[in-house]
Amino acid sequence: MNQISIIGAGLIGSSIARNVSHHYPKCKIQIIDNSKSVLKICKKIKLGNFFKRKIDSDINKSQFIFICTPISSYKTIFSSLQKFDLKNSLITDVGSSKTKVIELAKKYFKGKFFVPGHPVAGTEYSGPRSGFKELFKNRWCILTPCSLCNKKKILSISKIWKKFGSKITIMNARHHDSIMAITSHIPHLIAYNIVGTAFDLGKKLKSEVIQFSASGFRDFTRIASSDPTMWRDIMLTNKKEILSMLTKFNKDLNRLKTAIQNDDGKYLFNKFKKTREIRNNIIKAGQDINLPNFGRKN
Repeated sequence: MNQISIIGAGLIGSSIARNVSHHYPKCKIQIIDNSKSVLKICKKIKLGNFFKRKIDSDINKSQFIFICTPISSYKTIFSSLQKFDLKNSLITDVGSSKTKVIELAKKYFKGKFFVPGHPVAGTEYSGPRSGFKELFKNRWCILTPCSLCNKKKILSISKIWKKFGSKITIMNARHHDSIMAITSHIPHLIAYNIVGTAFDLGKKLKSEVIQFSASGFRDFTRIASSDPTMWRDIMLTNKKEILSMLTKFNKDLNRLKTAIQNDDGKYLFNKFKKTREIRNNIIKAGQDINLPNFGRKN
């Protein structure tokens, strides 16, 4: 691997750059970001070798192109990339919803060089300083192959993610979106809503919420501090699966409401006991690893 391009130097993009520098020290890294301030930081912390605000013909030199921007910018990026001869390149992305991304990619790409991907890793921090090499260690990277890739390309990008420390799984795009809706997207939606509800309270209550925040609420505020642009895009590009899961969630929430109204302690205890067991299974599966928190907001 002689050169890669990373489009978008946020948490994921900057973490990829750090991993490439560590595992492929001879590889040149081109950082592309439309923000002057972001590129200035990237240069300062020596995140790459070349820094540009726009995609140009130099993109042809990259064997791998990682798209690490909010999904709302994909249309512009795909449109720019299609202008160049990329038959010797592999384009991949890190977006948290995949069905809409693939539909869009098919409008712009014709060759077998796009492998949709999603590293299931992150923190609430954003910006080039927030990335760290260990972000992907022991985390899943889900690849969702489509008609725009082949086995050779899938194997190539899999090797890189494994080098970064990720575990690889292959999944149908719609199934991926369904799983992510309940495990990631709806939890974020709930967090944003709970924090929003708390701060719509009266002035005195709001100040007391801040003063006496228990660990549960603090966890929600951490989740709700994630990048709003990214999460807006996720909600809109995976809305079918999110709305479907929300329907089921609302039914379960109403059942809890009824149990409280009826003093149905048995139902509540059994429900809480069951969810506690699920938590234990998550820990056993190694999905509760505390990663070092080197992130800083920019």
